[in-house]
Amino acid sequence: MKNKVTLSLTLAALVVLASCAKSSTGRNQITLFSSSELDQMGASSFEQMKEKEKISSDQAVNNYVQCVAKAITINVPKSAHNGEWEVVVFDSEQVNAFALPGGKIGVYTGILKVAENQNQLGAIIGHEVGHVIESHSNERMSSSKISQTGMAAVDTAMAMGDVANRNLWMSGLGLGLQYGILMPYGRTHESEADIVGQDLMAKSGFDPSAAIDLWQNMAKLSTDSPPEFMSTHPSNKTRIDQLTAHLSISQTFYQASNAPSCKKPNNI
Repeated sequence: MKNKVTLSLTLAALVVLASCAKSSTGRNQITLFSSSELDQMGASSFEQMKEKEKISSDQAVNNYVQCVAKAITINVPKSAHNGEWEVVVFDSEQVNAFALPGGKIGVYTGILKVAENQNQLGAIIGHEVGHVIESHSNERMSSSKISQTGMAAVDTAMAMGDVANRNLWMSGLGLGLQYGILMPYGRTHESEADIVGQDLMAKSGFDPSAAIDLWQNMAKLSTDSPPEFMSTHPSNKTRIDQLTAHLSISQTFYQASNAPSCKKPNNI
């Protein structure tokens, strides 16, 4: 059994080495999928979302979101997406927004009630686009694929070796992957998108201190959040502390930028 486990780990290591990349923050990444694959997946998912969700017909709201999104996406590196961005406002009370590979952005009207002004909306869109810039979708899919492959290999090796309490060991290994690797991986992505997004919003003319205000607003809504070690997202306090610590850097980008004329409609 030892030889089979060693072989499985060796094969996994070769996959990792062959697919190594770096984020803009210098963090090592594992990306097993090509950009074209991710773009196709993003476009397909977005089309499904447009069929499933109600799209807002409020012209003032659409103009507002489009204005902020355009100001942000102009400053996105071409390596992340080289082309037009499609931005859709979904008429829903969900406090949510997302960006997908292939230049797709979705904003739910519910989040516009939490974002008090154009600067805070800039923080939201900057954060979501930050996930695209840093290839987080690729990383998450890659880590999931590697984890599934590794679990299957270990399970097979244990079965062939007739290991006692095999199901118990596999259950423990699964929990270890979830809380020791996958969840921290998700928290790393969120923290990275916060910082990348704060710089991006600042370069686009939105006050980066608004990112801190936004998460203070979010904290008021998150009264029943799980402990941070059991969550895929950092705690609101952690996010606020990290954004505050980074503010002096993003402020330099803001001072060199030109503020866009995006104003929040009165009817939101």
